[in-house]
Amino acid sequence: MAAMPDASLPLEGRVALVTGSSAGLGKAIAMGLAAAGARVGLNFAHQVGRAESALREMRQQGWVGALFQADVTREAEVKRLVNECVATLGPVDILVINATSDQPQRPVEEYDWAFVQQMLDYFVKSPFLLVQACLPHMKAQRWGRVINIGSEVVARGVPNFTAYVAAKGGQNGLHRSLATELAPHGITVNMIAPGWIPVERHAGAPQAEKEAYLAGVPAKRWGVPEDVAAAAVYLAGEGASFVTGQTLHVNGGLTVC
Repeated sequence: MAAMPDASLPLEGRVALVTGSSAGLGKAIAMGLAAAGARVGLNFAHQVGRAESALREMRQQGWVGALFQADVTREAEVKRLVNECVATLGPVDILVINATSDQPQRPVEEYDWAFVQQMLDYFVKSPFLLVQACLPHMKAQRWGRVINIGSEVVARGVPNFTAYVAAKGGQNGLHRSLATELAPHGITVNMIAPGWIPVERHAGAPQAEKEAYLAGVPAKRWGVPEDVAAAAVYLAGEGASFVTGQTLHVNGGLTVC
């Protein structure tokens, strides 16, 4: 029987890289992994001040982290990002694929292909490039965790959201296929599918929309970023070593599969 992990610091000795982690869910996930003992690479694309603030917050807690700027939809920048993380913190054991872009809802006739391609770049191309860059170390040590941050919208088929839903569906297919391919190497590949969890970018959301969404949540409360962080810590740890190819919905029961 496998040894139970240290409950106090279950990820001690591990290195995690969390893309898009200067704010929102990504920041909460990075903080959660750091609190569990991992050395965490925070990634951002543009907003330097916000990223530096997140790193300060992490270090003020006594946790170990470093900051890496990169556009994770570009192959050369992904390679540089992973190489810099390895040089600073060590080889990546836990990869959390979280980076996203704006997600406007509009009728399908109003999208153009350039926007659809942008969604595919974030949610199919970027995960593909990141996994490729981190895989040699994971395979060599026969241990690794790939955690995709998906969305409940795939299961719900949310209307006026076709570009985002299609790309997230592609990410879902990628993680399922990778899970069976990489399982013999001791690498798990899972997805967390959050519901609508208000973060900074939702500050201007209409109150009526928020109330309508909350009315459908069986748990009758809003999720918080720490709910997603806790799921990521679980999937990153030894307790989830026999869990792979799964999608964990963190949405208070809104999607019951």
